[in-house]
Amino acid sequence: MKVIIDKNECTGCGSCVEVCPVEAINVVDEKAVVSDECTLCGMCVDSCEFEAISMPELTSKEEDLSLYQGVWFFAEQRGGEIHPISYELASTGRRLADKLEVELCGVLFGHGMEEAAKELIRYGTDRVFYVGREELEHFNEERYANVLTYLIENYKPEIFLAGATAIGRTFIPRVAASVKTGLTADCTGLDIGEDGLLHQTRPAFGGNVMATIICPHGRPQMATVRHKVMAACEIVDHQGVVEKIDVPEELLESRSELLEVIHEEDDTAQLTEAEVIISGGRGLQKAENFRLIEKLAKLVDGAVGASRSAVDAGWIAASHQVGQTGRTVAPTLYMACGISGAIQHIVGMQGSKIIVAVNKDPNAPIFDVADYGIVADLFEFVPALIKELESSSTCEID
Repeated sequence: MKVIIDKNECTGCGSCVEVCPVEAINVVDEKAVVSDECTLCGMCVDSCEFEAISMPELTSKEEDLSLYQGVWFFAEQRGGEIHPISYELASTGRRLADKLEVELCGVLFGHGMEEAAKELIRYGTDRVFYVGREELEHFNEERYANVLTYLIENYKPEIFLAGATAIGRTFIPRVAASVKTGLTADCTGLDIGEDGLLHQTRPAFGGNVMATIICPHGRPQMATVRHKVMAACEIVDHQGVVEKIDVPEELLESRSELLEVIHEEDDTAQLTEAEVIISGGRGLQKAENFRLIEKLAKLVDGAVGASRSAVDAGWIAASHQVGQTGRTVAPTLYMACGISGAIQHIVGMQGSKIIVAVNKDPNAPIFDVADYGIVADLFEFVPALIKELESSSTCEID
């Protein structure tokens, strides 16, 4: 679902293109065109002086909202391992459930993951709905969406949380559309307001302001949360129940078939788990120069990051992208080399404990958020740093 462009009123002025925080709008043949990246933030609607852009109308459900109760979260797994964001959601969900004095439930899909389901209980979950079918062992958008929609329609949670990961961003919007409710994407803060509603906070206007969004008429209130913006809770001595759910066979049908799972061989691509990230941007000038960044990252046991401009130029794979349309990271050390500091990039790394910026432009915006700024040519500074680290007997980041 995306904003609606009135082609008769649109002049192709481009004002909507400039304000779109996710770069979902382009002007084609003098008319604005919206891609599926649209998050329905509404910024383009406000910016259009010709009133050529409007929000789609959602048909409200005539339903008693009091029937919905409980806080749920989606426990994402990959290859039989629970994704760390699931524990962050468990922690956040526990806090919200305690405020509402309701049950916290996790939803887990997979096969042979009974022990993982019990582990979620130890992190404060009261109940885990476990669908242990082989068809759900690997992610499949149709099956995951069908089964989750079935569970929501039958058990009626008041709040549903999921990770803003590649998996969450793929199928959670489909579920929200199926149950006819709202969805706030990429949240950085969640709380229960005095009105009893879920207050969902996310960056808006390119990250310049934080918007708080509510969903007073739809249920469940749904939100996806960025990885590492909320702390995971510690293991506690919690008691709960793992409830195995049988679902109708037709929900497991799919028009697509998984042929093979190919794991990325580059071990520097695991951005969200890295404690040290060395990122490169347009200042690297060409793809070959990312070897400097890769070499430095390996010396400090770090991961390689990149700005969107470097990814768009084809210099490095999209899995390395840090920013609003890439990964959100919060390492101990983040070093930005040749990155000017567009707000979309800063939103994705501003949670880092220490930020070091290397840029030859002393007026680069990246220096506004950096703890340490180095005004230098990266092609001189980075090789010198590599040489110094190679000559050291130890290489440790405190």
